[in-house]
Parts: sequence; structure tokens; C-alpha cells
Amino acid sequence: MENSKFVFTGIVLKEGSSFSSLCLEVDVASEGENISEAKNNLMEAVSLYIESAIENNLPVLRQIPEEENPVQQYPEKIIEKFPLKINF
Repeated sequence: MENSKFVFTGIVLKEGSSFSSLCLEVDVASEGENISEAKNNLMEAVSLYIESAIENNLPVLRQIPEEENPVQQYPEKIIEKFPLKINF
């Protein structure tokens, strides 16, 4: 089986004393005590989501609704926006 590479958009938000991370194209979130941990945890969560979606013949993409998108709702909380590269 040939490896696939997905590139999504990830964001990190400051929430209290921790950091939340979110993949905008698949509506998967995670968190961490620092930015690096939040990003790594998001990469793992998105990988697991993709694996599950493919195994269950479900669509991989499921966009965040605009009214819930933190880029639109809370732009001041966004610490970083980054390409989230997943090899599968």
C-alpha cells in the first residue's frame, strides 16, 4: 500500500494556563501544557481520526462550521497557525 500525505491547517490557541490545538479541516482538537505538546498531540489525534475514518469508510474531511470556527470567533486567542502534515 502506498503512503498518503495529508496537509491540513492547524491552529494553537491560548486557553488559561494551557494550549488547545485544532485542525480546521477535520474538526479534531487536542491540548497540551505548551505549544509544542499541543501540536504533537493534535498530530496524533488527527492521525487516529484519519485511520478510523478510512477503516470505517467515512469521509476524512469534516469542516468546522463557520459559526464555531475560532479563526472567525476568537482571532485574538490564536497563538500560531501552521501546516499540519500527516503521513499515512
